[in-house]
Amino acid sequence: MPTRFGVALFFTMILLLTGFAGFGERVSSSMVAQSSTSTVTPLPTPRQTPTAILPTAILPTAILPTATPAQVVATFQGVSAGFTTEGNPFLGSLDAAVTLHEYSDYLCPFCARHFRETYPLLFENYIASGDLLLVFHDFPLASLHPTAYIGHRAARCVAAQDVAAYWAMHDLLFERQNEWNRLPDPTAFVTALAAELKVDADAFAACMDADDVAAAVDGSMADGDARGFNATPSFVFERLEDGYTFELIGAYPFSRFAEVIDALLAGEEAPAEPTPEPPQLPYWAGEGLAPDPNRPGFTLAGDPYKGSEDALLTIVEFSDFQCPACAQHVLEVQPTLDEQFVESGQVRWVFKNLPLRMHLQAPAAAAAAECAGDQGMFWELHDRLFETQEQWAIDGGDDEILSLAAAIKLDLKSFEPCFKGRSGLERVLPDLYDAAGIISSTPTFVIIAEGSGTIVNGAQQVNTFTEIIDTFIRRIDSSKP
Repeated sequence: MPTRFGVALFFTMILLLTGFAGFGERVSSSMVAQSSTSTVTPLPTPRQTPTAILPTAILPTAILPTATPAQVVATFQGVSAGFTTEGNPFLGSLDAAVTLHEYSDYLCPFCARHFRETYPLLFENYIASGDLLLVFHDFPLASLHPTAYIGHRAARCVAAQDVAAYWAMHDLLFERQNEWNRLPDPTAFVTALAAELKVDADAFAACMDADDVAAAVDGSMADGDARGFNATPSFVFERLEDGYTFELIGAYPFSRFAEVIDALLAGEEAPAEPTPEPPQLPYWAGEGLAPDPNRPGFTLAGDPYKGSEDALLTIVEFSDFQCPACAQHVLEVQPTLDEQFVESGQVRWVFKNLPLRMHLQAPAAAAAAECAGDQGMFWELHDRLFETQEQWAIDGGDDEILSLAAAIKLDLKSFEPCFKGRSGLERVLPDLYDAAGIISSTPTFVIIAEGSGTIVNGAQQVNTFTEIIDTFIRRIDSSKP
């Protein structure tokens, strides 16, 4: 199994399965709404502390060795920009009543979503008005995005020549994330971005090799580690007047940020939980189940499915290609369920990846299945992987999985770059975020009917599973007028 997958996903599992469930915007304020026979699992609430934990002295002091005092405070899009005494870039008024500390990773997809959807509204409503000071903290997660570090250094090297241009580089790195997130070495790419900002090429190249810039990024990362953060984006709100702080972990919508900021501006404590809403299904189990018109056989949430989109029931399976119990289900139970319920149009079956940290080769298999989906053959490779689990999981690796791909006649010229690059892995990660705080073992099945979901844990006997499905179908039929 390729080391690149094993290491990255091993640490991903540690992060996900030990509790940062509010991470993705699709699960940050919702839970699986279950029937009375199941246990509703709410997501953890953000942490808060009544006393200051962050430095409050925000001064325009030079921290980059090549900067001059005239370069330290500048203007970007009409507001002040510079670096704090602790060495972190800021944007907004130094006299703002509230400071927002953002711990972020330029290659984190949820950080990019925050940048696209929430940051512009924060800028317009709070930063530009002088109420909010934004301080950006470099926090690239090496286990997930090993090349993000280069982007963080590049932004600081742009700032070494032009402080205001730091934020222009910040914007470019997020806006063009999908252009450099798969590059094995994005140095040339970020250098080209810097050139667009008219910085001196020789000085930039020298800066990229400078130990002090690396130390600045390392220091920011160490600060995030010391605060106990293990996910991106993570935020700390700080009220200048009394040092009150509040943490928010995840890419929440602007409305959540607004209610926290408004509370702090009013001298109040931040609401500990998002504004209460009726229990609702998360995106992947609700609106995201709609078929993707651009990818036949996939939902809008990016998950492969089989069966009718108009089926009475949808069953979402969280599975691990190296899990023996998952293989038992696929080989011994699924054929009967397919014949009785899926092929008859009563059940639509959706697959989501949950490679567990104990199965170091499972992430590669999950990425391979995602890549096979590009050629409309997800289920074919899915079946082969489970049928031959002992071969590739024990003795195999890339070569064995590539042989399976060839056996089902995938186009290896397009499959292999996807499998060996980052593309397949990047599609597995959203499933892990979706599972966080809700699903922790495999196989787990979420049965969705009439707007609610019921969790069934573990592999079931054929008769047991068919009876479960029959019970749901009878319940739906009996509720019809």
